[in-house]
Amino acid sequence: MSAYPNATAVAPSAVATSAADSEAADPCCAAPLPVLGRDVTVPLVTGGEVTYAALDYAASAPALQRVWDDVAAYAPYYGSVHRGAGYLSQLSTDLFENSRVAVAEFLDCRPGDQVVFTRSTTDSLNLLAATLPSGCQVFVFETEHHASLLPWKDARVTYLNAPRTHAQAVETLERALADRDPYGPALVCVTGASNVTGELWPVKELAAAAHAHGARIVLDAAQLAPHHPVSVRELDVDWVAFSGHKLYAPFGSGVLAGRADWLQDAEPYLAGGGASKKVARRTDGGVDVEWHTTAARHEAGSPNVIGVYSIASACKALTEAGFDTLVAREQHLIDTVREGLAEVPEVKVLSLFGDDAPRVGVISFVVEGWNSSHFAAALSAEYGIGVRDGLFCAHPLVRTLLGSDPQTQGECGAPEAAPGEKSLNAIRVSFGAGTPDEHVERFVRAVKELVRDGAQWKYRTEDGRCVPDRG
Repeated sequence: MSAYPNATAVAPSAVATSAADSEAADPCCAAPLPVLGRDVTVPLVTGGEVTYAALDYAASAPALQRVWDDVAAYAPYYGSVHRGAGYLSQLSTDLFENSRVAVAEFLDCRPGDQVVFTRSTTDSLNLLAATLPSGCQVFVFETEHHASLLPWKDARVTYLNAPRTHAQAVETLERALADRDPYGPALVCVTGASNVTGELWPVKELAAAAHAHGARIVLDAAQLAPHHPVSVRELDVDWVAFSGHKLYAPFGSGVLAGRADWLQDAEPYLAGGGASKKVARRTDGGVDVEWHTTAARHEAGSPNVIGVYSIASACKALTEAGFDTLVAREQHLIDTVREGLAEVPEVKVLSLFGDDAPRVGVISFVVEGWNSSHFAAALSAEYGIGVRDGLFCAHPLVRTLLGSDPQTQGECGAPEAAPGEKSLNAIRVSFGAGTPDEHVERFVRAVKELVRDGAQWKYRTEDGRCVPDRG
């Protein structure tokens, strides 16, 4: 029991009222979980202002009002973590470690699993890559986000071709694993939900295939955890990684949770205070170090207690709201967008697994006759709608989905495109628990109007971005 029994209740006691008041003050918000910034207005190039429709959740979701209020309530009590003797330090340490427990409960971790706090999903997977045993083989589909595609540079990596069905994904992995060196360690890395198409992957089946061939598996849940429950135990994955900034907790923290053995056996991800248990000078002038075997081994330096607590707050808020309710409502938003886009013949929605594949609120598409950057700029400037355009840090997947046919160049080029691929890019709309119905309805209406009537404004390329021409 903590010596400071009220420590973990500092912010929640203040938040229960604050979040409820926020929702009551905004009765027109159909979103089940109010988010910060839901009443922000932005100017339109055509004149006037409109409430901003944030439809780029797949990049960074807005902070839940609950999370913001929790952090604000805790902020006056902020102190150093783990080694301070003062009340605020002890309180902050208690809050930090109880946040670890909350995340483990959210992920339904197994006894003995470790929860390590990192900066992001990218950081989590790079941490895991640094702990791989010597000679480890890694298997990863080309469809992965770069965060899970690129960290394995020091291992033997097999990149698997994009599957077109769940069954094909499992078969492709099984064939690759059957051909591997059967005596060395192996790791499979797979996404839970695509950051491009939103489609769910057959994680449980892939985990079973990995284990049947003596391999382990890590789940990139960056796009899954904000939308669906993630159970380490039920999915039978060895590790799971996700980011706070996609889970409505944008304070620079992430999670790697799972089996402890590889983490304990590896050198610390960062060397420094907190990771070290004992340091002593040797007679020869060197230094001997005994490292922690707990999660602290890979958490050197002063931890981001604000970011960690915000993740725990978001986990609790999502759990209390109930994923059954959240998933059902998000499916309504998905249906609204997909049915609306289906009414526009010029729109092509990108998909690996087909129209009937289950998915989260992430949808990418291209529009015939439009460069995607131009279209996204018009949505923002003329309708106050924020979406994403480009290749979404998943270049091999988007190129596979788009094929080799470039889009019409239009007035603006694609940002950060390679020579010869100037117009190869797509548009992504994404949403979640904080999205009101009006935002997706406005988006569908805007797509139809832009395709039918064209943009009302002239646009040009500036510093690689498509922007309104105000000259």
